[in-house]
Amino acid sequence: KFVQDCRAIGIKCPIIPGLMPIHSYSAFVRCLPLMKTVPHDVLDALEPIKYNDEAVKDYGVRLLVDMVRKLSKHGVRGFHFFSLNLERSITRIVDELDLLDEQVQRELPWRKSANPRRYAAEEVRPIFWANRPKSYLAKTMAWDDFPNGRWGDSRSPAFGECDHHHTRLLLGSRVGKTVWANVNSVAEVISIFRKYIRGEIKSLPWFESSLAAESKLITEKLDKINSLGFLTINSQPSVHGVPSTEQSVGWGPVGGYVYQKEYVEFFCSPWDLSILLEVLNKDEFKFVSYMAVNSKGDDSRMNVTSVNAVTWGVFPGKEILQPTVVDPISFGVWKDEAFALWLAAFTDRAVVTLQDDPPPAVFQEIHDTWYLVNLVENDFVKGDLWTVFERVQQHPDFRPPKLEDEPDQKGKFDKKKLINRYFSDEKVPILDDPDDDLDDDPDDGD
Repeated sequence: KFVQDCRAIGIKCPIIPGLMPIHSYSAFVRCLPLMKTVPHDVLDALEPIKYNDEAVKDYGVRLLVDMVRKLSKHGVRGFHFFSLNLERSITRIVDELDLLDEQVQRELPWRKSANPRRYAAEEVRPIFWANRPKSYLAKTMAWDDFPNGRWGDSRSPAFGECDHHHTRLLLGSRVGKTVWANVNSVAEVISIFRKYIRGEIKSLPWFESSLAAESKLITEKLDKINSLGFLTINSQPSVHGVPSTEQSVGWGPVGGYVYQKEYVEFFCSPWDLSILLEVLNKDEFKFVSYMAVNSKGDDSRMNVTSVNAVTWGVFPGKEILQPTVVDPISFGVWKDEAFALWLAAFTDRAVVTLQDDPPPAVFQEIHDTWYLVNLVENDFVKGDLWTVFERVQQHPDFRPPKLEDEPDQKGKFDKKKLINRYFSDEKVPILDDPDDDLDDDPDDGD
C-alpha cells in the first residue's frame, strides 16, 4: 500500500524494502521500542520458542522468506537485507528463494566454510552430508586439520557427537506438523518423500533445503524408485567431461571439466534389501559398489572397503581435484544421524515437537528394521544405476508397496512374510518354539 500511495502522488523512484531477519529473541525485544507496531502473529509465534535460539532463527528465516514471496507477487523486484554481520540467515533466505544467479561459479560442489582456516585448507568431504552441511560442520568443528587433496583415514580425528537440532527445519515447524500429521503407514511416508522430490514440499529432516539442482536432473527417476519403496535422501547424476561453467553440475575454475559417478542413497525394508542384493550380485552390475547397514550397526552388507571418489574435476594448471567421496567409515557415522532423524523431532524436548506422544509406529518400525543403503555406479561412462531398480521391480518376489505390507492394527509386521522375503540360509531366525507358525500370537516373544 505504501508503494501504491507513493506512485499515486507521482513518486517514481525505486522503492526497495529493507529486511532484517530475527536472529534472537533478546535482540528482537531490544528493537521493539524502534517499531511502531508488531503483528500479533509474530509475537504469538515467538513466545513458545523464545528460549530456543535456533528455533527463533529458523522462524526468522521462514518469516522473511514468506515476506519476500508476498512482496514479489505485488511487483517488488529488489530487496535490501540487513545482516548485521550475521550472514547465515541471509544465505539461507537467498538459497530458499533462489535469488542468486545460478551462473555464479561454485568453487567446489559444496559450499565452503566461512572460517578462514577451514576455507583455505578443506578440499574433500564425504557425500553423505551433502544435504545437511551445517550438521557436518558441527560434527567436525573440533578438527585441527582438514582433508586437503585426498580423503585420509576418517577414524582420526574423530567425528563429533550426532546433533539433531536441525530436524525442526521440517518436523518442528508448522509446515512439518501439517506434512507429518496422522502418518500411520509406509504408503503415507512414501507419498511425503515423493512430494518432496516433485517440489511440493520444501524440506525433509534429511534435507536442509529444497532438492539440489543436479538432483533435479533425475527427478523422474527418483520419483520412480521412491514409489517402489526406496526412500531416497541423497543422489547425484552421472557427469562425463562437462564444462566447469555448466549451470547445474559445474564447479571450479573456468576452463575445466567435471566428472561424477551416479550415486543414490536411500532407506529400504529388509525384504526389499534381500532382493536388491540378489540383483546387485549379478554380473550385469559388477561395477556397482554398495553399502547397507541397519540402525544398530550389527548387520552390514558391502562390497567395498576403501574410499571411492565420486566427484572430480580437471582444470588448467592444477592437479585433479576430487572433492566428494564415499567412505565406509564415515558412512557408519552418518547412519547414526540418518536413522536418528526418524525419531529425533518426537523425542527431543528442547525443540518444538509435534506433540508429547512417542513417534508414530511406522517411524519406529522404519528406524528399527529398515536399512540405510548407498549405491555407486563406477562405470561413469556407460553405466546406468537406475537399471538396478528396473531389475528389482522385475524380480518375481518383488511387490510394490501395498496396504497388506503395512503393520496390522497391533503395529506388528507379518513375521512369516518378513522371514520368507529377507532371511537367507546363512541367517535363519532362532525361534523359542519350533512348532510356532510365527503369526498366531504376536505377543508370544517369538
